[in-house]
Amino acid sequence: MLTVSALLTWSHNTCLFDKTKSLDEYLWYASQTIENGWSLSSLEYHVGTKTYQRQAIGEKAANYKALLPPPQSNLAIETLKNPYVFDFVEQRDGLIEREIEDELVANIAKTIMELGTGFAFYGNQYHLEVSGKDYYIDLLFYNTRLHCYVVIELKNTAFKPEYAGKLNFYLSVIDDMLKHESDNPSIGILLCKERDKLTAEYALKDINKPIGVSEYRLSDFVPQELADTLPSAEDIEKRIKGKFDVGEDKA
Repeated sequence: MLTVSALLTWSHNTCLFDKTKSLDEYLWYASQTIENGWSLSSLEYHVGTKTYQRQAIGEKAANYKALLPPPQSNLAIETLKNPYVFDFVEQRDGLIEREIEDELVANIAKTIMELGTGFAFYGNQYHLEVSGKDYYIDLLFYNTRLHCYVVIELKNTAFKPEYAGKLNFYLSVIDDMLKHESDNPSIGILLCKERDKLTAEYALKDINKPIGVSEYRLSDFVPQELADTLPSAEDIEKRIKGKFDVGEDKA
């Protein structure tokens, strides 16, 4: 620990001492800061959005280990988060997938910060033509650490097994049309509003391309532990009604 802390600035160490709750958490953030060259603001962002809990110890659903050789498989698994937090995108009624995608592209620097180190934006609604038919990938990146293309599909619904099949198809096309001999196999990430881990694992079991399935959160997401402490709509209604009832009695 002393060796790691000596490689960090006083401000970085102060941030970690104040905001981490265990030695494992401190060491993870410290090593990530050193490895990725995080500034103090970047470190504060990752601590604030609980990247350790989402990336290092979060439950992941992916077939990377079965389909990718080490060390790429290990790095791909380590890179995956659950959930991803896009708190710069406002959740609102009627929000559709394309609108979320547009917000991610408009704030691409923040999107890349959340995705992680090494991501370079390649394009959105990336056009593919197969047998005279048009297909469009939501978001396409290249990761300089994984040395591969990363296809991201965004779904504003709960995960469905058929989503994996479509992403598998996109990865096959990308590997055939874009992948260079020096590149590693392309990987896919399905970002869904909700994800059942067991369902996702069954859906990926016989897929032949490396895919991970994660949830994402937008700006109005309230953690369950906080939501439990907030008054319900019924509670608020009762309080308002009681207040006006008292006022009427006094009148």
